[in-house]
Amino acid sequence: MSMRAGAIRTARDQREGARQDPRLDWWRAAKFGLFIHWGLYAIPAGQWGGRKVPGIGEWIMLHARIPVAEYEPLARRFNPVRFDAAEWVALAKDAGQKYIVITSKHHDGFCMYDSKVTDYDIVDATAFGRDPIKELAVECERQGIRLGFYYSQTQDWRHPDGDGNDWDYDEASKDFGGYVEHYVKPQVRELLTSYGPVAVLWFDTPKHITGEQSQSLVDLCHRIQPGCLVCGRIGNTLGDYASTNDNAIPTRAVDVDWETPATINDTWGFKSDDHNWKPTAELIRKLVDIVSKGGNYLLNVGPTAEGVIPEPSVDRLLGIGRWLADNGEAVYGTTPGPIQGVEWCRSTTRPGKLYLHVLEWPGDGVLRVPRFGQAVTRAHLLSRSPGESLPVTHEDDGLIIMGPASAPDAVDSVVVLETKA
Repeated sequence: MSMRAGAIRTARDQREGARQDPRLDWWRAAKFGLFIHWGLYAIPAGQWGGRKVPGIGEWIMLHARIPVAEYEPLARRFNPVRFDAAEWVALAKDAGQKYIVITSKHHDGFCMYDSKVTDYDIVDATAFGRDPIKELAVECERQGIRLGFYYSQTQDWRHPDGDGNDWDYDEASKDFGGYVEHYVKPQVRELLTSYGPVAVLWFDTPKHITGEQSQSLVDLCHRIQPGCLVCGRIGNTLGDYASTNDNAIPTRAVDVDWETPATINDTWGFKSDDHNWKPTAELIRKLVDIVSKGGNYLLNVGPTAEGVIPEPSVDRLLGIGRWLADNGEAVYGTTPGPIQGVEWCRSTTRPGKLYLHVLEWPGDGVLRVPRFGQAVTRAHLLSRSPGESLPVTHEDDGLIIMGPASAPDAVDSVVVLETKA
């Protein structure tokens, strides 16, 4: 991952017709997923040679320009004996997340699954000797969560022909095309044939990968598993859905299938000195903001080298889950509401209902809702009995809804507006 922010990277199918492919129907309804960045970089956790290395934790090999010969021995120290696949999947379920995407190979080139293409993997190169991806696949099937894989298709700082390492290898002499054909594709094939149904192949940092190379990887994924979705970061405006840059949220609804990958603190991989945890309320509001604009929220955790998801991440995920347990109707399976660009609220909708997410409850309890082109027959609070209606007055410029004087929910009070088709 990188920390850049910016606009949505558009996938090809979005140009041909937004939101048409039925293979994405489950993903469109899911709204909320768990990203997991886990690898050897959790051992140094942001420090190398006795000094703190600036930047995100999983990029330490590049930021500190660590030679392959010095980085590789981390594998012998990697022994995450506290990893518990059932616990991780249960956490995602309790958080209200519907799918998981975990790093199978990040830019450092280390494989977190049992690859037959290389011995530089968690089964062959570590004392742990287990395949956590296999264990997660079993648990995801048992607990009803979809599983996908992050795979770095372009940057590989260990492989002599991968992109990015110019301190060990001569960039001009690299055979990147050969790397894609003889290393990347065989590993993608492994991931798609060894772990059951794969929900998503989440590629990243395409950089100089050609359109032909990107297309060949998309075709490979769809040929082996037609239902597997390919993230737009495959590059060259290809893929099944678009990705914003890291932590970026557009200002208005976007009529494409898109997703925001985001951090709970400032880094993706575990970094011991990053304690800048976003408050639970902020994360809930980001989820609502994204969903109200037609996107999905892929929220990241960075487990430690022992295999533990940091407690601040767990606490925040469980807090989001509690809010969703009461308000999920206004999130899952919805589409963007017609009220956009209003600072104090967001809106989502489904046939016959508009959900008004009130982020700033007025002190007098009077909600002044701008016109949105649908007739409202009744209003009530989602958190209260549906039989408890709120008084509604229709005016030329919108609606007046009389709510309680104090906010029903300190984070997001959801008002349900029942509408005529």
